[in-house]
Amino acid sequence: MRVVLDAEAVSVLLDQHHPAERTVRRAMEAARRLHRDVAIATVTLAELYRGTGRSQAIDALLSRQAADGLLLRDTDRSLARLVGALLAEAEVGSDLLADAHPVAVAVEAGGGVVLTADPADLVRLAGPYRTVVIEPLGPGTRQRTRSTGRQGRSRRS
Repeated sequence: MRVVLDAEAVSVLLDQHHPAERTVRRAMEAARRLHRDVAIATVTLAELYRGTGRSQAIDALLSRQAADGLLLRDTDRSLARLVGALLAEAEVGSDLLADAHPVAVAVEAGGGVVLTADPADLVRLAGPYRTVVIEPLGPGTRQRTRSTGRQGRSRRS
């Protein structure tokens, strides 16, 4: 089981006053205590690098987290194949390419929790994979969304 951060989950770590910052940090700490990976697809970083100041803040964050075992997952052929399969199974186009990467990083580990501010698209992509939990971020959002199989429906628990 792996904790995967999407672009919004990484962004909230840059702002100590963001309402979801504690949620992300707690998930990362729990993963570390359980000796689980905390991962970011490097494609996700392309969504985040937006100018010198922001890029420096992201690099500083990644440097600090690297000591704690943060896994940066590059897109190699096997991950690209998995991303393509997720897009095909969900019957969506490349417009969800960035969203498919965090889901694929969880799937390849045999399951995981993906922290995101965009749960609808990720639930659709994770639909066939019961071991992937999509955890929505945001004020007042504490529900977990678990994929329920090929139908692509979701259930809240």
